[in-house]
Amino acid sequence: MLTQIKDIALKLAPRLIEIRRHLHSHPELSGQEYHTSAYVAGVLSSSGVHVREAVGKTGVVGEVQGHGSDRRLLAIRTDMDALPINERTGLEFTSRATGVMHACGHDVHTTVGLGTAMVLSELTSQLPGNVRLLFQPAEETAQGASWMIADGVMENVSAILSVHVFPSIPAGKVGIRYGALTAAADELEITIIGESGHGARPHEAIDAIWIAAQVITTLQQAISRTQNPLRPVVLSIGQITGGRAPNVIADQVKLLGSVRSLHPETRTNLPGWIEKIVANICHSYGAQYEMSYRPGVPGVQNNIGLSQILQTAAEEAWGSDRVLVLTEPSLGAEDFSRYLEHAPGAMFRLGVGYEDRTNYPLHHPQFEVNEAAIVTGVVTLAYAAVKYWQ
Repeated sequence: MLTQIKDIALKLAPRLIEIRRHLHSHPELSGQEYHTSAYVAGVLSSSGVHVREAVGKTGVVGEVQGHGSDRRLLAIRTDMDALPINERTGLEFTSRATGVMHACGHDVHTTVGLGTAMVLSELTSQLPGNVRLLFQPAEETAQGASWMIADGVMENVSAILSVHVFPSIPAGKVGIRYGALTAAADELEITIIGESGHGARPHEAIDAIWIAAQVITTLQQAISRTQNPLRPVVLSIGQITGGRAPNVIADQVKLLGSVRSLHPETRTNLPGWIEKIVANICHSYGAQYEMSYRPGVPGVQNNIGLSQILQTAAEEAWGSDRVLVLTEPSLGAEDFSRYLEHAPGAMFRLGVGYEDRTNYPLHHPQFEVNEAAIVTGVVTLAYAAVKYWQ
């Protein structure tokens, strides 16, 4: 079976590169993946895969029907959306959409998902069960998984697999992570409310900008001294708005940020910990505050058994020297975790890096992938599906 999968994937390789380059040239933002969805549906249909469109708003579902009697339904999820970034790669197939770029590799994810569907569709007579391929919109805004789930994509699913590119791993290799893969990502909004006044007489006002600075500094310092260093927390204030004029003391400042953590207990305690610090500082200087803490997606916790299946499939396909067991999680976020609330699952890292040049990180305007990784991803996922039923 592995030999058949490899042979089909290698035969498809030129077509897969063509698909990836088309997707890269025509990126679409979260929730706006209309062209991408139509294109994906067309590729699936032409490969004999049953297709459902407009699932989860702009998502696509492909169903590969195996001829066996195993009732377990395996789902494979890939995402399709791009980022609001001006591309600076200089590639011949660079983005044609100004200010929009596939800077997180979702064009590769979609291509790997399509390639997996194309391979498995040629092997239905040998598949013990059915595969449901989820082409998800809006991962970057952490909305798409919930949209897809609301439209029933996880009904009867027994397990789910996924993939994410990793530029720090060379193409041809894969990374397997047991347990925590990504962090929970929550949203924080704090408004400091002071009293306006003349810039020449600060003692007659309550300076919201200065107090906001104290809040930001204290939160960063307190993390290192009050949070368990073995349970990492990253709090990033990404936007500050406030003030009206250079000589007028600001009466309000709004802080927007993200809070990332790996451990559920730490995450539960963070809102109260943050608010206590904000309240104490504001009280000390006579200010008021408003705070909103909005839970986002939880962290991805890879199922041990499914991670073992991915590792075994990759080692048998490529050799153990091309499979890395990752010792550290990422503090990035992934709404793949939403699916794991409905079925066990695992995501692996697909190496897309070059060994002889600079590999820019995800979300960088010069981010590139080594397209040799596409076949690696397709074979690994398709063979992992077979190993799952075994």
